[in-house]
Formats: sequence, structure tokens, C-alpha cells
Amino acid sequence: MADVTIYHNPRCTKSRQAMQVAAGLGVEVDVVPYLDTPPDAATLRSIIARLEDPPTDLVRREHWSELGVTSDDLATVDGVVAVLVAHPQLLQRPLLVTADRAVIGRPTERVNALLGG
Repeated sequence: MADVTIYHNPRCTKSRQAMQVAAGLGVEVDVVPYLDTPPDAATLRSIIARLEDPPTDLVRREHWSELGVTSDDLATVDGVVAVLVAHPQLLQRPLLVTADRAVIGRPTERVNALLGG
């Protein structure tokens, strides 16, 4: 098992860049294609506990209206978790998780900082 998990969407440029940074630094990662295997509520809570950003930053803003999501839905950690369990496509990516930290890899410099580059 690698020391870093990347929640990855191969169609996302920033997500692919995070993978390239890890490879360039020789960092072994566990890749979770989160659209195929979305994190469950317990995993999301664990990530949020280590997240350096506000929990609401985990939720991408695109497509809210068509999915019926409002800012009120994200007023609490429970709300963020519920939205991401119901709509995993809204998970911000890339998301990098270690034993003690979780960061959203935007901009890519954050990936470098986490992985020691």
C-alpha cells in the first residue's frame, strides 16, 4: 500500500498533472478512480478530518442546479458528505490523501508541496 492516495479522474487535466508530478518525483500512489469507486461517507469524513481546506472546497460548483444542490446543502460537514455520496461527480479533483493530510491538488504546486517536490 502506498503512502499517498489520489482520487483521480483521468479525463481531468489537473488530475493527470498530479499523477505526472507523483511519477516524476518517484512517489508511489494508490489511485482511486472515484467516479467508478466513489468514497463512502466514512471515507469522506476521514478525508475531511485531514483536509487543509474548508470542507465545502471538496465540492465542485459545476452542475449544482441540475442536480438540485444548493449552498444550504453544504452548510455542515454532514451536508458536504451527503452531497458527495449522492453525487460523487462533484468531488473536487485531484484529491491527495496521506496518513495525516489531505489536499486538493489545485493548483499543481500543492501536489508538489505535499509530495516533497
